[in-house]
Amino acid sequence: MHPGMRATHLMLALISRDWAGLPIALLVAAGGGWCTALGAAWVVPGALLLGVAALLAAGSLRHLVHVARAGANNPPPGRMVDVGGHRMHLLAEGDSATRPAVVWMPGGHAPGHAMHHLHTMLREHTRSILIDRPGSGWSDAGPFPRTTATEAAELLTVLERAGEEGPFVFVGHSFGGLLVANAARCRPDLVAGLVLLDPTPPDVITYGPPNPVLRQSGPRLFLRSAVRKLFGIHSGAGAEPSPAVGSRTRADCAAASIFRELTPAGMAAVGWQTMVYDGDLGDLPLLLVAPRDLTGGEQVLDAAGDPEEAVRVRRFYLTTRERFLATSTMARRVHAPEGTGHGFPDEVPGFVAETVRTLLSELESNRPAPSS
Repeated sequence: MHPGMRATHLMLALISRDWAGLPIALLVAAGGGWCTALGAAWVVPGALLLGVAALLAAGSLRHLVHVARAGANNPPPGRMVDVGGHRMHLLAEGDSATRPAVVWMPGGHAPGHAMHHLHTMLREHTRSILIDRPGSGWSDAGPFPRTTATEAAELLTVLERAGEEGPFVFVGHSFGGLLVANAARCRPDLVAGLVLLDPTPPDVITYGPPNPVLRQSGPRLFLRSAVRKLFGIHSGAGAEPSPAVGSRTRADCAAASIFRELTPAGMAAVGWQTMVYDGDLGDLPLLLVAPRDLTGGEQVLDAAGDPEEAVRVRRFYLTTRERFLATSTMARRVHAPEGTGHGFPDEVPGFVAETVRTLLSELESNRPAPSS
């Protein structure tokens, strides 16, 4: 790893700890004290540093109180499972009976809670499982750097150590779709089927046109958010969409780390471990569920600059989306309802739940009869 990147991840690992603001404030205070000891010429700068240190310490204490209250009021609804030095939160409800359990993975670096509305629709039909990626939800931050390949391995580990029995149906949206496809590539024996909800195609990152949506969710945004939270400023958007576990810094730090993959240089560095290539999934049943067009993607098309370029951009995005169909001989396309965009799991949750139930029924009917 490049020394600069190593330093960046060490910094993220530090500020992912909610208590890190206090030692930082202490270091600033020590600098202020050292300045004042140098003589009269340094008294004013020293006093300014001591004042800054006092403000940082007050903000850090405010943050720690906020986190403690949120944690006390919102204990984890599921289990905390050790995955090798750090814990992940897993919520499993329902009975799998003759059907595979369903594992949900939301987009971005969101916690499992982001798909709770779909979880509640499926837990009456089979076992349904929500998992918080390290850093999100109730899960610990985990080691840095965060990568899709690492989190795919952690996903399989937490299921195994929680005693959940596969094979599973993995359902992943957007960046979560890329994650579960990686998990299936690594352990196809644990997978009964895949439902990829408009999954992130790595080609879009590596070869695509400038994307204002990706720029708006870049690592620097999450790093700034983490620093603000660390010193008691909790307003503004962060990586944690639900207030259930408070404004912890680890969510933003984990997102800042893993979203470094979402750049041409970042994807080039991890491509072999992150890409799911043609044929990698063998004959696993796979549903690629996505809109027919780019509804909701107007911001990307507007950035094209002229109509001819917009046509090319549209064709590029629609084509790269379909690449996942080549990963398995048992893949097929399902179109999301007309008028929906990339966020269709929230727009039409009933459609998503019914799509998953349909795959479960197909897998159940194709299951070999028990031997007498």
